[in-house]
Amino acid sequence: MALKHRIPVSLRMNWKPVAASGIFLAVCAGVFGTGTIRPYVTSTASASGATVITDLKGSAELFDPSKPHEVKLTFTDAAYEEMLTEYFKSGEKNYVEADLVIDGTTIPSVGVRLKGNSTLGSLTWNGKGREGGRGPVGGGFQPPEGFEPPPGGGFAGTGGMSLKAEEPENLPWLISFDEFAEGRRYQGHSQIAVRPTSMGSSTLLKESLAISMVDTSGEPSQGYAYSAFSVNGRSSGPRLLVEYLDEGYAEELGDGVLYKSLATSSFTYRGEDQTSYMDDYKQINAKGEQDLQPVIDLVKWVEQSSDEEFAAGLAAKLDVESFARYLALQNMLLNFDDMAGPGRNYYLWHDLTTKKFKVITWDLNLAFSGDATAGPDDALSMGGFGRMRQGDRRPADPTGAQDAAAGRSDGQSQAPEQAQRRPGGGGTRMGHTLKDRFLETPAFKKIYEEQYQKLYQDLLSSGKADTLLDRAVASYQANQGADATEAQKELASLRETLTTRTKSLGDAFAKQ
Repeated sequence: MALKHRIPVSLRMNWKPVAASGIFLAVCAGVFGTGTIRPYVTSTASASGATVITDLKGSAELFDPSKPHEVKLTFTDAAYEEMLTEYFKSGEKNYVEADLVIDGTTIPSVGVRLKGNSTLGSLTWNGKGREGGRGPVGGGFQPPEGFEPPPGGGFAGTGGMSLKAEEPENLPWLISFDEFAEGRRYQGHSQIAVRPTSMGSSTLLKESLAISMVDTSGEPSQGYAYSAFSVNGRSSGPRLLVEYLDEGYAEELGDGVLYKSLATSSFTYRGEDQTSYMDDYKQINAKGEQDLQPVIDLVKWVEQSSDEEFAAGLAAKLDVESFARYLALQNMLLNFDDMAGPGRNYYLWHDLTTKKFKVITWDLNLAFSGDATAGPDDALSMGGFGRMRQGDRRPADPTGAQDAAAGRSDGQSQAPEQAQRRPGGGGTRMGHTLKDRFLETPAFKKIYEEQYQKLYQDLLSSGKADTLLDRAVASYQANQGADATEAQKELASLRETLTTRTKSLGDAFAKQ
């Protein structure tokens, strides 16, 4: 029995065709001797080397925000309770097998699991939160150590959020089309994300607007759409569906490898053993063909290079103009939870042709939640209050231990892994070595300023962001269960934020 369970499930399930193939090859070897046998493959291979067996087309383009959508999930109570038991015990987010209907297309045996980290901090089951979880027992959002709420209390973006396991229709979900059906996709996607009903708002206009602005900038973004949503017959208000950065997404980017930064990532060199980075990055595609070595090389070089080496060599390793736009967009969108934030939310794309990296935006559910008057050189924080110039170094390490551990000999202290209290009050600032060093380097800071001004003219000064906001509202209201009153309330609030942002940034650029 022990030996049986060492054999992969897919092989145990398909032993007959595998055995038949082995017999066939043995016969061929006997008939043709040592002659080379060249296989003729007719299936479509994905960038990860896996075979796409089925790509369901559906009845309508899923990420078309101009059309209403409907998503229905059905799974057994027993399976759901088993999943919850494991999550509340260990924190593991296991998949439940479910039947799914998208815009009238029935898809049996998809996998669904809870999605998020701090988002799930308020999740309760029978009135209790998870022991040892980020949220306290009994539920409720528990901010990181050092967090100071903005005036008036609460936490913009997640304040007041309360998720209950008894209301699965309101929870954040990750839907996997190939978890229980190998090689299956839906319109090229192997996974899609379903945002929770409340992240400080019921319509999630902030995230859909932010996604649209990133997309309009020309930087890699994600598709989105609102959809009527139900679980086991229980309906919620329209949910925001967001494209997940999976193998299919990587294929659309081109010839390269996609890596996801994990919430536990620290961008710290840990040696050449790739298993040492399991808590830092997850490889999305090209598994078995490529590995984490390019990321390790980048981390090591950024951490150990001198200022002169960094200024002279970064453009050969990173698309610096794209990175400048990434940083400018995070500031413009008031998204403190970017690559330097507590969630470490970003992806790395390594182009195999140019050998350069590109940083890709991910998870904008906390965008537009800070101080709308923040300038282009202000580092954002939880709550968005307080001031610190972007690129300012953290307090120096008086013992030199961190520099020595990093292999640095130039006396330049590196950002510690833990969150630091920010001078001037107002929340925490995590930091990221690549981001910090980029903004500290005069030549790259100039590129940042140039790209920021271009984005400002194209997105804010032109009024394009207001148009994108109108489209997001229309997308939400087109779906069954939409709250028109709440939508107009949030529309007015976001419009005010855009107006303030436009004026504040305009004044800042006029002084430069």
